[in-house]
Amino acid sequence: MYQSFPDNRGNVTAEKDLLQTSYNTLSEERDQLQTRYNTLTEERDELQSSYNTLTKERDQLQTSYNTLTKERDQLQTKYNTLMKERDQLQTSYNTLTKERDQLQTSFNTLTKERDQLQKERDDLTSTFSNLKQTCPEGWQKFESSWYFLSTVTKPWRESRQDCLERGADLVIINSDKEQEFLFSFNKRAWIGLTDSVTEGAWKWVDGTPLTTPSYWYLQQPDNGGDNPANGEEDCVELNTETWRPVKAWNDQSCLDNRHWICEKSGLTTP
Repeated sequence: MYQSFPDNRGNVTAEKDLLQTSYNTLSEERDQLQTRYNTLTEERDELQSSYNTLTKERDQLQTSYNTLTKERDQLQTKYNTLMKERDQLQTSYNTLTKERDQLQTSFNTLTKERDQLQKERDDLTSTFSNLKQTCPEGWQKFESSWYFLSTVTKPWRESRQDCLERGADLVIINSDKEQEFLFSFNKRAWIGLTDSVTEGAWKWVDGTPLTTPSYWYLQQPDNGGDNPANGEEDCVELNTETWRPVKAWNDQSCLDNRHWICEKSGLTTP
């Protein structure tokens, strides 16, 4: 028996069309998504490439940074060493400057002393030259005095008078050097020492008593000794003919004839 079915072709067609439309829409969306996916993939690949490039550049920069840091540290070490050496040099410089200033002060002092000595020497040379040029015959210079040795002999008082007329006086002996200098005259000569005022009180011609070391010969003065015929011996001679310098004084009669030695200060010429 033939069975009849309802006529649903129209509905199926409509559903098919709807499905086709949906399919087409999904296909279009898929294609759009694929396009976007491809675009994103391309962008991702470009970003990956950029990332890789940046990573490489970063690594290169890190290497350069590390190298620069190492060089900076080396330079800092060198700088610190140079600073230390500079400070040491500054200390040495300061020390040398101080020593130089001290030496300069000493040099200036020595220069001043040298110039003063030079001036004094020049003055003495000039004075000596002037004195030497104006020194009369027969006078000799020793230290700060002039000395005259007579060429004739006279008693003590006449001898002294001759010295006074020359603007001098009989010699007064004040030192070993002066005694040795006078001893070189090699004469028996009167000196300016007497006890004619008070026996035994020996005085120089300027009135000062004999207080400096004396140069009496052995057992002198003896005022004539045991021979009264000799008379009193109140004047002193320097016997340079037979005695030694340290023991060359002898008291003698003032009336005896002897050479004599006059002395005059070196401040003025004889």
